[in-house]
Amino acid sequence: MWFFGEHAITLDGKGRLALPTRFRGVIAEVSDNQLVLTYNPYESHSLFLYPRFKWEEVRDQVMALGTAHPDHRWMQRLLVGSATPVEPDKQGRFLLPQQLREVAELDKRVVLMGMGERFEIWNEQVLNTSRREQMQRQAERMQQEESLGQGPSEQLQQLSL
Repeated sequence: MWFFGEHAITLDGKGRLALPTRFRGVIAEVSDNQLVLTYNPYESHSLFLYPRFKWEEVRDQVMALGTAHPDHRWMQRLLVGSATPVEPDKQGRFLLPQQLREVAELDKRVVLMGMGERFEIWNEQVLNTSRREQMQRQAERMQQEESLGQGPSEQLQQLSL
């Protein structure tokens, strides 16, 4: 099961997100409509949405980290401590809790991105700005590497897109 694609969605007045129709059946089948919503630990303006079985794998990995290291405790707090189970209703809607919406700065327009075994939920404007900035940085980096006689990583060179 792999989720992919980008879907612009307008949250309703109650802060609910309606899953695109194409994902509803798959989610019901593979996770009995049980999802888990939590912060994205790598990007401040987005959330992660997991099918419950995948979330349990992630949760177990994160909780297996030792608690002596402050980065481990932060990751545990962020991912596990703030996780919220959600279950879409018959129309495929579920509530994005206000606290998670506020911290991720999600407003009326969001983007749901399928990212393999999970989804990311982004503020649409922030995602678009971030994407443009990243593309600009990447172009500059590639020009600099080319001028130094360097190229992309071996892994990137092996991609066949």
